[in-house]
Amino acid sequence: MSGQGLIARMGVLARLLVFFLCWSPARAGEMPDRFVYLRDIDPSIAQEMAYAGTRNFTKRRLPGYDAAECVLVREAAEALKAVQAELKPRGLSLIVYDCYRPARAVEAFVAWAKEPDDADAKAIYYPQLSKSDLFPDYIATISGHSRGATVDVALMPVNVPDEAGDPNPVGCAGAKGSRATDSVPDMGTGFDCFDRRANTFSPGLTPEQVQNRKLLLEAMQRNGFGNYEKEWWHFTLRNKPFPDTIFDFPILPR
Repeated sequence: MSGQGLIARMGVLARLLVFFLCWSPARAGEMPDRFVYLRDIDPSIAQEMAYAGTRNFTKRRLPGYDAAECVLVREAAEALKAVQAELKPRGLSLIVYDCYRPARAVEAFVAWAKEPDDADAKAIYYPQLSKSDLFPDYIATISGHSRGATVDVALMPVNVPDEAGDPNPVGCAGAKGSRATDSVPDMGTGFDCFDRRANTFSPGLTPEQVQNRKLLLEAMQRNGFGNYEKEWWHFTLRNKPFPDTIFDFPILPR
């Protein structure tokens, strides 16, 4: 092998090593110091952690969710606190459905995708799509949630519990009150709705739904978050402290 060929091969190996180091899950048993419980930063933000229970598209608790607690890097939690402060004078609160997501839970999503369809879950969460259509637009094999700076969030009136619609075949994109998950005020779809109507700027929304999405979007943007355009509820802190690290520590009780 020529000297140039050897150098080229070493360069490829070096890049592969860097990729492996950056993307391999950090499988620490304890929560890193940079991470916090959102409840310790702002206990007024409502939490309904979907994957710590069975009210989600897999219909099971996901591995790594050993407590129904929102965990985030401190910077993201403090930014949510600032959003909450903006919303309170309007009589509104944030409600979070998912925050940091252990890598093992993402692996469980991938395994779920290989299972036969559950007709009830499909009718509720992805009535217009097949499981194969969910990747990568809605479910990624590597999730930004596992970096600790991504959050799934909606609006709700202060001191009013989240409304859980009757899970029937109308599904998450149906009329308010019939959805599998239903935030208040009306955002046009429920959380984790794998449907085009869940796109942040989806056509066909009512003026009220458009205004509610705009209110959430602009408040989050003003405080450092960027939105994923296919999911109105999905936001990531733009200056995330761990852009290349995937974590896999479990979410434990406080």
